[in-house]
Amino acid sequence: MATDYDPGYGPLIETSVRVATWNVWGRYHRWEERQPVVRETLRAIDADIVCLQEAWRDDTRCQAVELADELGLVPVYDAGFEINGAWSGNAVLSRWPIARHEVVELPMEGAGAVDTDVDERRLLTFAEVDGPRGPLQVFCVHLSWRADWSGVRQAQVVDICRFIASVRPRTFSPVLCGDFNAVPDSDEIRMLTGRAAVPVRGVVFRDAWAVAGQDDGWTLARSNQYTAATLEPDTRVDYILVGFPKLGGAGQVLSARVGGDAPIDGRHGSDHYAVVAELRY
Repeated sequence: MATDYDPGYGPLIETSVRVATWNVWGRYHRWEERQPVVRETLRAIDADIVCLQEAWRDDTRCQAVELADELGLVPVYDAGFEINGAWSGNAVLSRWPIARHEVVELPMEGAGAVDTDVDERRLLTFAEVDGPRGPLQVFCVHLSWRADWSGVRQAQVVDICRFIASVRPRTFSPVLCGDFNAVPDSDEIRMLTGRAAVPVRGVVFRDAWAVAGQDDGWTLARSNQYTAATLEPDTRVDYILVGFPKLGGAGQVLSARVGGDAPIDGRHGSDHYAVVAELRY
């Protein structure tokens, strides 16, 4: 039935931006052999903006910079902790210039839980991309990992939301990407998606996979040769979260898919699969 109801978006934007997020597993198992797989997987995804977690850096090389150079992108990188002879951290790679970059250190305890990896810093990397149709604010995170550290992750989510609120106004919905080490029905993800009390009024996101993904969207899956060895069940812990659409439908999730699930020369690039989303822009 036809309707004349106008929700206030006006004419919808017809163009889009492709965003990807991927935990690339640092310098773990045979990282030298995995590096070209990571590169070629990202080349095939061909995203305009890529958020990486566990990207490595040593005294002479930086994975994020190398990938950006090979793919024709602009990088920013923040190192969080040192492991396996290199630093591990977050990166944002962009097809367009990055006009602003900040890093926020996240708390390591909360709700009675303490992240006991005392040498690991958990970070929020913020990049404001100077895109051709207006600025895009992108936030890349990698939260504390253990299953019994939900309280820590909830405290980290509170600080993430506070920071995102502090960088208003914006004409495009905020895009929060990363490895949250949390399943979709966990308290920390529910806090971000409005299924539990939100930490900051007005800071709430849509889960791109829940909006437009197909099947289960596992990002840690037994179909991955590296994940299968852990004996863990299939699960989804990696997300592209997007604020509610703005004028013209800017930020509306149009599609979502998994990337990196097809091995190259018999090898996956990481123990995680990537998430890729098309957003109206």
